[in-house]
Amino acid sequence: MKMLRFRSPSIRSLDQEVPCTIRLLDDSEISCSIQRDTKGQFLLDHVCNHYNLLEKDYFGIRYVDPEKQRHWLEPNKPVVRQMKSALQPYTMCFRVKFYPNEPMKIKEELTRYLLYLQLKRDIYHGRLLCPFAEAAYLGACIIQAELGDYDPEEHPSDYISDFKLFPKQSLKLERKIIELHKNELRGQCAAFAELNMLQRAHSLETYGVDPHPCKDFTGSTAFLGFTATGFVVFQGNKRIHLLKWVDVSKLKFEGKTFYVIGIQKEKKLVLTFHTSTPAACKHLWKCGVEHQAFYKCAKSSQIKTVSSSNIFFKGSRFRYSGKVAKEVIEASSKIQREPPQVRRAQFGQSRSFNSLSHKNLIMNMEPLVPALPSTNEYEETTTDNGVVAVKDPVPLSPLRPSATPKDTEQQGTEAGANSALSNDLHPPCVSMETSHLRPQLPKAEDKGEEDDEAGGTLTISELAYSPCASMLPTPVDDSQGGVDLLFSSPVQSPVRLLRELHADPDIQAQLEAERERDRAYERTRLAARSQMGGVLSSSLRLLSSNERVNACVLSVARFVAVVMGVLLVTVPTLLLLLESDIDVSFLHEIRQTPEFEQFHYEYYCPFRRWILCKISMAMEQLWSD
Repeated sequence: MKMLRFRSPSIRSLDQEVPCTIRLLDDSEISCSIQRDTKGQFLLDHVCNHYNLLEKDYFGIRYVDPEKQRHWLEPNKPVVRQMKSALQPYTMCFRVKFYPNEPMKIKEELTRYLLYLQLKRDIYHGRLLCPFAEAAYLGACIIQAELGDYDPEEHPSDYISDFKLFPKQSLKLERKIIELHKNELRGQCAAFAELNMLQRAHSLETYGVDPHPCKDFTGSTAFLGFTATGFVVFQGNKRIHLLKWVDVSKLKFEGKTFYVIGIQKEKKLVLTFHTSTPAACKHLWKCGVEHQAFYKCAKSSQIKTVSSSNIFFKGSRFRYSGKVAKEVIEASSKIQREPPQVRRAQFGQSRSFNSLSHKNLIMNMEPLVPALPSTNEYEETTTDNGVVAVKDPVPLSPLRPSATPKDTEQQGTEAGANSALSNDLHPPCVSMETSHLRPQLPKAEDKGEEDDEAGGTLTISELAYSPCASMLPTPVDDSQGGVDLLFSSPVQSPVRLLRELHADPDIQAQLEAERERDRAYERTRLAARSQMGGVLSSSLRLLSSNERVNACVLSVARFVAVVMGVLLVTVPTLLLLLESDIDVSFLHEIRQTPEFEQFHYEYYCPFRRWILCKISMAMEQLWSD
């Protein structure tokens, strides 16, 4: 007779190595091999060691499952379990997961450079949408950081057109970038040009937004995002909702429906959105839970496990397991080492240049990135004044050296001119000494204006917010309908149903007849109950009018509920101890105690015999009758 043996993974299968390829922010790749039980934290540490990066809590690794749904790699779970049935070698991407709320508090230049690379990708793929003046300044910072100062011998009149910086790059925008590159940013090294870009980008409404396409209750397309401020919703060229993390009380999902429950202007607010698939809805919920914990909590010990449902045995449970923003900033301030060398790839020699200028290489190197139309397909749709936002952009001047009081006076005059970003910017006088360069912080806005704008509609650009469809958390092909393809079976909204009902007179007549029958039935039922419940209602009114009697009734009800709960717990436990033959160690020890034996023989056994006797007498009487 053979013994049955449970199947378990052998040592050989556990030692089997799985190849992984991780694509970095500059489109270069690194490879490594992992075991089947290797957790996600190993891959993140591997990339950070490759960069010699210490401020690594802002970053994460994301991957795409076979259903084309994007996910963030969880650090405390095995990689193979998360990748499921993905083809080997596993392909992943190293990206910024949590955007710093204040880039100036980043300690090391290397971390700022990686954030700069991420923002450059966000601009190119349309995630970082901004007005015309802001777009021109960001593009000029990129050119200054990559090419250095403008040189008429090396840079022809149309040198900007060789670089694809924006999804819709007009000739007007290119001319403005050239003007800023020639005059405003001259003399800045790559590190300070990158820092200027971070300072300007972090003041934009779409900074740090990883857009999730959804449908609202009217069936209109909207993009949801999570930032350091809170939960945001973009529709068209407007930000229609901003709910700060302090005001968000719960995030939950059921199937394809995502709910945001919060408080706005001292009123409860429930926002409902519909995603294309349940997997996309769950990913949206997990991103929201992680961002709320990262930006809202003061310590990682305050993070709690969150459930997607109010019922404890239903839905998904998830807990963010990393550090929070305040802890990351404190850890950055304690870094004491020589700054690591930043290896910047040359714009014309790196793959990042190719990914921005050659469409064929985009498709070959990164299949998730679509080939965008050429610039000739776009017409100059901007007006002479450019794209003007309703909210005035925060005036941020470039980095400049410390100056004398006379120079400070001149800078104040220039700052006044910079407040209107649509006008021509004056070329600053910048010396080549960069030892005392310090960025000028943005002017503080009026708190009253911020409070008025919080949660309200805000125009962010003249262009509609439309990031590349293949770069969304659920990537699709632009040529097949883009984001609208995700919702091939549109959600039937209440507004649409009401319109259909009001349009058909027959249906309207049937509804009116049903309402009349319901009213007649309700009147009959109320008349019948009014006579029978007269006495009962009067007694209830008497009880409710007397506060002392009402309080006494409530206390008695609470006492009865507590007693019933205790009995429901203790009685089954006693029966388990007294009647069962389960030989468990802790039950055996309880049975051996003298107190239990005394209770068993002196009280329980006589009581059981009495109960059995009464039951037998009752049964005999029934049989005799």
